[in-house]
Amino acid sequence: MRYAVLRSVGDGSAFPRGNVGRRLRRAAHLSLVGATLLIGGAAAPVQPSQARTAGLPEAGTAADPGAPARPVAAWNDFCARYPSECTVDLGEPALVVLTPALWHTLTTVNRRVNARIKPITDMAHWGVVDRWDFPDDGFGDCEDIQLLKRRMLVERRLPRRALRMTVVIDEIGEGHAVLMVRTDRGDLILDNKTNAVLPWQRTGYSFVKREGQDGKAWVSLNGDTSPVTTANR
Repeated sequence: MRYAVLRSVGDGSAFPRGNVGRRLRRAAHLSLVGATLLIGGAAAPVQPSQARTAGLPEAGTAADPGAPARPVAAWNDFCARYPSECTVDLGEPALVVLTPALWHTLTTVNRRVNARIKPITDMAHWGVVDRWDFPDDGFGDCEDIQLLKRRMLVERRLPRRALRMTVVIDEIGEGHAVLMVRTDRGDLILDNKTNAVLPWQRTGYSFVKREGQDGKAWVSLNGDTSPVTTANR
């Protein structure tokens, strides 16, 4: 029987018993190596937490609020004309969970509004130094553009309480308005000066104050002197 088996290997000719044994051992070794590589090279299963954060920016921090602060005067006038925009609903969450879908929404809205609205100063637009309003005619300055972004995000079912209008000092030392989105991965900034949605500490701005989340009073952010206006394109 052994001789018959040996003759069946290869091209049917008889091989010396030692030569065939070496070939069989080599074949077995190669099969074992292949199986080991297959197992070792298999991708590790994706954990649910990894899937939820895939493609998201690195987790950041929150801009800690300080003492109550006064909003700029033009905000009060805006609230008189649009009271629902300034009402804080304590039943809404103060933070949103940042998912890949929400990240896509934030970046898309930021980019589209920036491209859609033509920057113009309030003096050229309205004939006043500072006015907060929706740029429904296609023109507006920084705060108008952020207000439109906030309205669009609310229409997409984001809680207004987590979308806070914020006053900063920009790179040229002027008052500027941005939209702060408060998430479980830190506070993110939507800005008309860039299409990138950035963590607040990476904007290069000095943060002054933002809308409060517990009432109409605003809150200070780092004690900087508050600008009188945000009339900045």
